[in-house]
Amino acid sequence: MKRILFLLLALPLFGYAQLSHQISEQEKLAMPSYLQQARTAGITTPPTSRVRASAEWEEIDYLMIAWTSYPTILREIVRAAQAETQVIVVCSDSNTVKTALTSASVPLTNVHYVIAPFNTIWSRDYGQWNVYTNDVDSLALIDWIYNRPRPSDDTVPTSIERFTGLPMYRTTTPPYDLIHTGGNFMCDGFGTGFSSDLIIDENPNLTEAEIDTIMSKFMGISRYIKMTALPYDVIHHIDMHIKLLDEETLLVGEYPAGIADGPQIEANLQYVLSNFNSVFGTPYKVIRIPMPPDAGGAYPNTGGDYRTYTNSVFVNKTIILPTYAQQYDTTAIRIYQEAFPGYTIAGINCNSIIPSLGAIHCITKEVAAADPLLISHQPLHDTYITTGSYPVTALMKHRSGIQSATLYYRTDTLQPYQSIAMTSLSSVIDTWALLFLHKLPERRCIIMSKEMR
Repeated sequence: MKRILFLLLALPLFGYAQLSHQISEQEKLAMPSYLQQARTAGITTPPTSRVRASAEWEEIDYLMIAWTSYPTILREIVRAAQAETQVIVVCSDSNTVKTALTSASVPLTNVHYVIAPFNTIWSRDYGQWNVYTNDVDSLALIDWIYNRPRPSDDTVPTSIERFTGLPMYRTTTPPYDLIHTGGNFMCDGFGTGFSSDLIIDENPNLTEAEIDTIMSKFMGISRYIKMTALPYDVIHHIDMHIKLLDEETLLVGEYPAGIADGPQIEANLQYVLSNFNSVFGTPYKVIRIPMPPDAGGAYPNTGGDYRTYTNSVFVNKTIILPTYAQQYDTTAIRIYQEAFPGYTIAGINCNSIIPSLGAIHCITKEVAAADPLLISHQPLHDTYITTGSYPVTALMKHRSGIQSATLYYRTDTLQPYQSIAMTSLSSVIDTWALLFLHKLPERRCIIMSKEMR
């Protein structure tokens, strides 16, 4: 509390709740003083065991939001999320939140209220990250130095640490003092991370190699891909134009030819495709999704809002995405539905918040599952064959081990699933396989489950 009081006295009053996602000129002046004090107690050395940062599509136990501006959007996030997971609402008054939810017939099921200080709604950026020791064992949290001089926001991870009882490691003390922001990071769950080169610009006292070392030690990121920041996305957060849908699929925002950030997005994409393969050793697959103009038909290069559909969040089997206008929304929702059959796709109107340079992903943050079941399998390709067979393999891990595994499949969504037992491959640890002799449509029509213990 002593540190918080000092910062509140030392920094100018910004009217935090209404702050844009973008850092203000006044905040830029306050940043050096803030950084001198942004050193917290706790675990400031890396985990002693190997860690794995979880991907966003993995199981979660909680989805966190901060209840302040844009309550209608927050309300609808709770509506969509509470059926899938528990929701943590960081707030100053739980009764205000409960009234807002119940007046709109939003169930209070699975909703928890953490009364704690905070400044703004942008929980993605200041929130905690999730890592597992030895892939699926103990869950721990990671806290970076927030890249905004908003001291109460920077304490929210500590409030989540207390609520969950999970250990937290902090990159706040030299030589591990890393300034970072959540909207500018995504990972595949197997050691590959992505950011814009904002991560380099905001850490002038660190070399790129030193940044990579910190991310490796604290988050298990062994390959850190950095892309050129976009000219019109003034916050330089990659979640505004790209999203990793699975270990080998990139959802990429697309402008009309030559418009706004379209050329730089394309250049960044070609850099990734030309230099990196997925964890499966295969080229990344790309799904394009429109970056629509604002209500007046303008794009960011002519002062239009930065409308984006990549700024969505996984909440177990539901995906919540921003929406703006039906003529564009229908295309975006169809793209998500085709990529994720069986998932619930929930759209929330974000016209009120998008002028502040953020949407759904920017105002939500996950706490991963404490007892995860990790499954990774590459979708089958070229499966429209009439003879022969093809292998199905999957990495499956649980802290107690896997005793048996079953593949459930169907070739007609109106028919029930059929099942085939899988066999453990003694030559490849934690991997199960079978030779499949049936015709299957490509991608995600395979459902893998397993019986454990």
